[in-house]
Amino acid sequence: MSGSYSTQNTDEGCEKVKHIESQTRLSSSTNSMESDENKVRGNWTGRFDFLLSCIGYAVGLGNIWRFPYLCYRNGGGAFLIPYLTFLILCGMPLVFLEMSYGQFANLSPITVWKMSPFFKGIGYGMVIISGMVCIYYNIILTWTLYYLFNSFRSVLPWGNCNNDWNDERCALRGEQNTSNATNINVSVLSNTTTTVYRHLESSTIATNVSTMIGNASAKVLKQTPSEQYWQKNVLQLTSGIEEMGELRLELSLCLLLAWVVVFMCLAKGVKSSGKVVYVTATFPYLVLIILVVRGVTLPGSANGIYHYLVPKWEKLGQFKVWGEAATQIFYSVGAAWGGLITMASYNKFNNNVLRDAIVIPIINCGTSIFAGLAIFSIIGFMAHETGVDFDKVVNQGPGLIFVVYPEAITKLPISPLWAVLFFLMIFTLGLDSQL
Repeated sequence: MSGSYSTQNTDEGCEKVKHIESQTRLSSSTNSMESDENKVRGNWTGRFDFLLSCIGYAVGLGNIWRFPYLCYRNGGGAFLIPYLTFLILCGMPLVFLEMSYGQFANLSPITVWKMSPFFKGIGYGMVIISGMVCIYYNIILTWTLYYLFNSFRSVLPWGNCNNDWNDERCALRGEQNTSNATNINVSVLSNTTTTVYRHLESSTIATNVSTMIGNASAKVLKQTPSEQYWQKNVLQLTSGIEEMGELRLELSLCLLLAWVVVFMCLAKGVKSSGKVVYVTATFPYLVLIILVVRGVTLPGSANGIYHYLVPKWEKLGQFKVWGEAATQIFYSVGAAWGGLITMASYNKFNNNVLRDAIVIPIINCGTSIFAGLAIFSIIGFMAHETGVDFDKVVNQGPGLIFVVYPEAITKLPISPLWAVLFFLMIFTLGLDSQL
């Protein structure tokens, strides 16, 4: 009897322990939900989840490939005056406005317009535009992953003309340019014109022939290895839209990987994306600091920074400069896209939204200015190394991060390492904006 009684007690004890363990696991899994004010939609888990998410959303590719070039083209340091003016007058108030009613209502960009149903179409417009930009950004992430995977080589493939996709027009910048082709064609032109004069009595015909040959020679333009890698290997550009080209397996796999990464980051909503941003929002700053420190120590970097920051005060009298400053502020802070409303809707009701609305635009604009140092110091170094005029090197948009900067990286020691760091930074910037 005593043996069976003890066995029964042991079984009951084991069941109680299992029950307690299951209850503990259940309570731990629902602990974050119990602390949420909004039981249906949930709230941000950590204190800095919202702040880092908004910084990652605002700081994107435009800070790297658009602002530095705009600053250079529109008066250097003088461009900062209209830029900061529109930041204070337009950027911060708009960010505060969207965050305020997003946090107050705890609703999405569409349903938040219950406060004024007449403007509900604005919410639909925000969602449609954001969806289109997500597709566009994922294509950029695809190209970035393709470059990133090809950076794990001892010799970067866009650094020379010894590849299958290179043709006779490929030439390293500064070593062989269009003047060489022109000189060769000028000699041919001279010999051809002399022959024409010998065999034709009409000088008018000879002149026309020489003009035609001269025009043909002018069309022979050289391309750098990075340009041909971008156009002939990555994009494989065709002659026109009527030629669709073929399906690229490598790019298709990179595109699939980009979508999988985005899905994994958003699988559990703000509970998962709020953790991802601790890496994706901070890693670009680490790489930017490394690139700036390395860039300013290179020969010619001072010339690049000079072109970037030295003010041209006469530019302030042009309306175009003020217009581009306003455009960049609206684009950069992410107002009217729906993202700020969405992220603020997961805040707790008493969150200090005014503080966030001031800090986030300041960090965003400061990042743009700091990123310009990393970009223009390297471009100045490349112009110095190749002996090419600075104006012929500088670029913006995809051409900057997929042509000019990769070409500059090939001239650095241990270039694959710098390529990996650079494209990892571009990937995290694009991923943050995507999320």
